[in-house]
Amino acid sequence: MPDEVSPHPSRRTVVAGGLTVGAAVAAGTYLSAAGAETASAADATRSLSLTVNGERLKLAVDPRSSLLDTLRDEVGVTGPKKGCNQGACGACTVLLDGRRVLSCLTFAVLHDGQEVTTVEGIADGDRLHPVQQAFMDHDAFQCGFCTSGQIMSAVALLEEEPGITEDRIPEAMSGNLCRCAAYCNIRDAIASASATMAKGR
Repeated sequence: MPDEVSPHPSRRTVVAGGLTVGAAVAAGTYLSAAGAETASAADATRSLSLTVNGERLKLAVDPRSSLLDTLRDEVGVTGPKKGCNQGACGACTVLLDGRRVLSCLTFAVLHDGQEVTTVEGIADGDRLHPVQQAFMDHDAFQCGFCTSGQIMSAVALLEEEPGITEDRIPEAMSGNLCRCAAYCNIRDAIASASATMAKGR
């Protein structure tokens, strides 16, 4: 004789159904909250004033945006490169009020009113900066990805330490990596630029 089917659900069925409904409600609540948070964050831009390569700019930026991303995505300056995005390679080096900084490690909104100089802003019209010219003359690059960061770091270095000795250059430039290993040529270029700039002082 077949088992009779109970008209009342078992305790196990009720508990399982309750857990399923509870999970669905929780998931819906989480997704709604996450969507609202994302929309809110997208709307929460901050006003920012930067002077980039001599041009005064008014920007509205995400407060979470790095200086590097702001320069590349909002200003359209592509000299600074996103290499490691962790401050280890130096490809994103720019000058901030004349000091070299890793633009991937700092938020743009922290620098309201400050002056940023990238590799695009150091030449004098068609006349290259002495460091740029020295990099050309000494073939101080291969793939070129790190070159803008190397140049900006070298420009700041030669302001920090005019007349720097050649054997000091590798240590002073140790924050800028060249995966093509053009270090000897980079050192020679910086030493040459140092000599050129010393004559002009």
